[in-house]
Amino acid sequence: MRKILALLFSLFFLVSFAQEEEVHSIYFQFDKFNLKDEQADAVVKFVQKIDTSNVETIEIFGYCDDRGKDAYNYELSTNRANTVKDKLVSKGIKSKIIITLEGKGKILIDEDLETNIPEARSKNRRVDVVVNYKPVEVEDLKIPGVYSTIPKNPVVGDRIYLDKLLFERGSSKLSFKAKQELERVAKLLYRYKNIEFEIQGHVCCTPSFHKEAIDRDTKKRALSTNRAYSVFKYLGFRKINKKRMTYKGYGNTQPLGKGPLLDRRVELVITKI
Repeated sequence: MRKILALLFSLFFLVSFAQEEEVHSIYFQFDKFNLKDEQADAVVKFVQKIDTSNVETIEIFGYCDDRGKDAYNYELSTNRANTVKDKLVSKGIKSKIIITLEGKGKILIDEDLETNIPEARSKNRRVDVVVNYKPVEVEDLKIPGVYSTIPKNPVVGDRIYLDKLLFERGSSKLSFKAKQELERVAKLLYRYKNIEFEIQGHVCCTPSFHKEAIDRDTKKRALSTNRAYSVFKYLGFRKINKKRMTYKGYGNTQPLGKGPLLDRRVELVITKI
């Protein structure tokens, strides 16, 4: 257990929340806001892997565990956020793209539901660095069999990448823009009446011990499945025969190999023509 907790203090985990953002979490020791050498090294590695030309904004949020007074925890969480910001800036991140710096105070836990309270608290003593990326056009992918629309001569296995199908952080609810994209897709499906397909939901950057992300609306670890189902339900509403469609969530198990941003997606895979 001590080894596990020590790793939590020093390792840098990746968590997926949205279509065009990536969240990096840094964990702190109890009642501390300074970075240990291992944590500082993790921040440096994080900065080195970022392509800053594709970053639109960065948000930094600090947290504490559930012990202590509210005022103290707000101050401590803010100090943690500032420590991480200072380290990022010292390593070349421009301060003007850091649009949010906020201490959120403590995160409450339900002691009746938690099986390992010390571990839960250790995960709540953290700073989340939210990197918001610029949109990437699917035409730039250049991956065989992956298209931005239904090709003129489709074959089984072709994948239609819905690059404008965006969700809010951790949510499976369709936004207005997502519905506009599905209206376009529905018109194409009316034209190709014989095509059957699977709606595939994906997420990215969850820790290695999680293949799926949490849907904040349902509180269940089924985000990719819920996003795929949202698309299935909407296309059904638009009179696409449900016998033509199936849906499935694949979590983080099918990366495109083009970076984390493009792995946060919903796509249609042709199964029958």
